Amino acid sequence: MKISDVLDSVNIAEDLDKDQLIKIGRQVCEGFDTDISSRKPWEKDLESWTKLALQIADIKTFPWTGAANIKYPLLATAAMQFAARAYPTLVPSNGQVVKCKVVGFDPTGEKENRAHRVSVHMSNQVMNEMDGWEEDMDKLLISLPIAGTCFKKTYWDSAKQKNCSKLILPKYLVVNYDTRCLEDAERVTEVIYMSPRKVKERMNEGIFLDVELGEPSGTDPLAYDRVNTAFQIGTGGDDQTTPYAFYEQHTFLDLDDDGYAEPYIVTVEADSQKVVRIVPRFNPSGVKVNEKGNIISIEPTQYYTKYDFIPNPDGGFYSIGFGRLLGPLNESANTIINQLVDAGSLSNLQAGFIGKGLRIKMGEAKFSPGEWKAVNATGDDIKKQIFPLPVREPSGVLFNLLNLLLTSGKELASVAEIFVGKMPGQNTPATTTMATIEQGMKVFTAVYKRIYRSLAKEFQKLYVLNREYMNPEEYVDVLDEPVPQSDYQGPENDIIPGADPTAVSSQEKQAKVQALMQILQLGTINPQAVTKLYLEAFEIPNPEQVMMQPPPPQPDPKQLEMEAKMQLEQQKAQMQMQLASGKLEIERTAAENEAAMKQRLMEQELEAKQMEAVLKARAAQAGHQQNMQHSAERHVMNMMQQKHKAENKK
Repeated sequence: MKISDVLDSVNIAEDLDKDQLIKIGRQVCEGFDTDISSRKPWEKDLESWTKLALQIADIKTFPWTGAANIKYPLLATAAMQFAARAYPTLVPSNGQVVKCKVVGFDPTGEKENRAHRVSVHMSNQVMNEMDGWEEDMDKLLISLPIAGTCFKKTYWDSAKQKNCSKLILPKYLVVNYDTRCLEDAERVTEVIYMSPRKVKERMNEGIFLDVELGEPSGTDPLAYDRVNTAFQIGTGGDDQTTPYAFYEQHTFLDLDDDGYAEPYIVTVEADSQKVVRIVPRFNPSGVKVNEKGNIISIEPTQYYTKYDFIPNPDGGFYSIGFGRLLGPLNESANTIINQLVDAGSLSNLQAGFIGKGLRIKMGEAKFSPGEWKAVNATGDDIKKQIFPLPVREPSGVLFNLLNLLLTSGKELASVAEIFVGKMPGQNTPATTTMATIEQGMKVFTAVYKRIYRSLAKEFQKLYVLNREYMNPEEYVDVLDEPVPQSDYQGPENDIIPGADPTAVSSQEKQAKVQALMQILQLGTINPQAVTKLYLEAFEIPNPEQVMMQPPPPQPDPKQLEMEAKMQLEQQKAQMQMQLASGKLEIERTAAENEAAMKQRLMEQELEAKQMEAVLKARAAQAGHQQNMQHSAERHVMNMMQQKHKAENKK
């Protein structure tokens, strides 16, 4: 099967024979069983942490039926405190959830303009167009500190024609416990529950193969003991709401038998092990070939983003949270509280032994306040016949131990006074406040940066999806202006969360602003900028609207003098230029006149020469004629003289 055919196929399973599909389905289920077995101890711990956070109490019969069964909400309080600090920081009230930073030199400001456009568009996508993103982020920040790990699945929904990024709880994403990271995982399996109606819709749309799956059994593949435990996710039988369980496994398959396994997504129904869908898990840009056109490697597309609370010290894939850190302290605190309550109950409700010789009905032994009872016995007989059980008051040691456990748990979870509203006084120096906050934020700051890093990876996946699937008209509509379509052609590593990574709480922001206010009187910083930061630290919406416009700055006398000198010099230069220009004009005019005069003289000289030549010619002609006349006259005279001489001789 060619790569081009694979990428163009809606469901590759349609092109495979029955034996291949059976083999692939069995392979997917075996891989799932291997991975889920590797994380069984973690699953049992996750169950206990969840019950502790939800304060689920088992039926208690010891030391007696109805004994105290109180669950102190230490773990739940720690999770709520963490979410309360992280949520407003990671999801700012100004709506700028996504930010595109400017990388490199920007002399024309084009990079800044592009960064602004991308930031506005992606923030609008996340907050307004992607269904349930903010709600899922809220759930993630509650679940993450308890379980230690959560996931987000980012993908293009072809049916809705929009980007999606939904929360995946760690229970439903099965990865081998020994895997280092998602990028190195050979298999990632998401367990998806789907009603028969939804399954039929996907078959009709051609997304799933139209195969017979049978009736859903309702058996949960994520039950901790799937062999011996009949944990049901539905009623089964004829109930049409009982869901099917599917394995959506992101794995590698060698479908073309070339010895190299390509990345695919295989969807298998858990009970029947039937394959219903196979699609490629790579893009053409991820295929690397050599000079001969042979495939060297294929980079798989990563759909999941892992959110970590605290990395696991044993190197396991699933991180740890407050469930691991506070669980034992919470259990011990629950035990001590119940012991104190039980001791108080025994102290208030006395019991003991009554001698058989005492004539008193047992039903009359209970008293109401102010009530007196008559008995057929003396006081001495009563004292001799009644022996109360010795019950001690609740131990003060238990109180001290309980206080120690709760204090340790709160310190570990950073649930300090400074984070529950008891900030230092107004007269406390800003440096002291900052030091107090920093001391209480050590654990939280590290966790916050991990979440910040994961959130950046999620937004970068959205950026790539916009590059491939975004409608240009939608981009223009959001920004309400003509924009270049090349905004999403750049690399995705400049996309980051809009939150401030240097200030992870409002208290920290306020303390930083207070430090700026103390040095404001030095006159070395901008008051307008400090005012804006102050309003933003206290989460005042639209601070520009309440800020006064600064008065125009007074001109500097030295600057004015310098500008006057420069203006005078400019005027002098202009006059010199004008004079030079006038001189040049005069010289040009004089030169033109001189040339014209020379031309006129030359013309006159030429005319004179021509006249002289004509006169000379005329004179020469006249002289010639005169000479000819003289010559003729001389010739006539000579002839007459000769004639006369001849006559004289005769």
